Amino acid sequence: MKAFILAAGRGERMRPLTDHTPKPLLQVGGKPLIVWHLERLAAAGFREVVINHAHLGAQIEATLGHGEKWGLTIHYSPEPPGALETAGGIANALPLLSNAPFLVVNGDVFCDVDFSQFSRSTAGDQEKCPAAGARLLLVDNPPQHPAGDFSLAGEQVLAASSAQTLTYAGIGVFSPALFRNLATGQALKLRPLLDAAIAGRRLHGEHYAGRWVDVGTPQRLAELDHQLQSSA
Repeated sequence: MKAFILAAGRGERMRPLTDHTPKPLLQVGGKPLIVWHLERLAAAGFREVVINHAHLGAQIEATLGHGEKWGLTIHYSPEPPGALETAGGIANALPLLSNAPFLVVNGDVFCDVDFSQFSRSTAGDQEKCPAAGARLLLVDNPPQHPAGDFSLAGEQVLAASSAQTLTYAGIGVFSPALFRNLATGQALKLRPLLDAAIAGRRLHGEHYAGRWVDVGTPQRLAELDHQLQSSA
């Protein structure tokens, strides 16, 4: 299975830090956010990673190279200024992701997810990801997003209800068929595709209770950096 790291966002809420540094290269615990992902992906058995970029993307390529440092092969999917949103970015990168389900990881989250549950074997890919659908990791709602995104009944992801809701962690396994009919080169959001998958009962998920941080503001970045430095 290949992994796709979303790294094209401008990081407006992170300004002024992102005026001169792309958000995935901001450091926590002594290394760039995206390097934490690369290390965990490599340790989990992934060998090919695709990274999209737009804002200051040349810095990402110059810093990470082709991935040899982590035993990975990194391919890049450049996007125009302003980027293509999540679904548009994935559709643009499909030629690099092959015809099998692939793992998607948001570049601006920090987690201790064991990615080996996804890379262990390709024989179970269909179980991990419904045909023309996706399997999402959902987490407890963080303070900045108390309403959540979805509800979960067993492994079936449902529209958010008045009962318990959970937040999409920015991590999931996706079928390429979910994006295949999208026009390339256009900015397209992911949520409409997920809502359609819910309607077709093609969206599965699981509740992840481990460490997860949406590193979306300078304050949360500083707090995470302090925690990691203190525990080193």
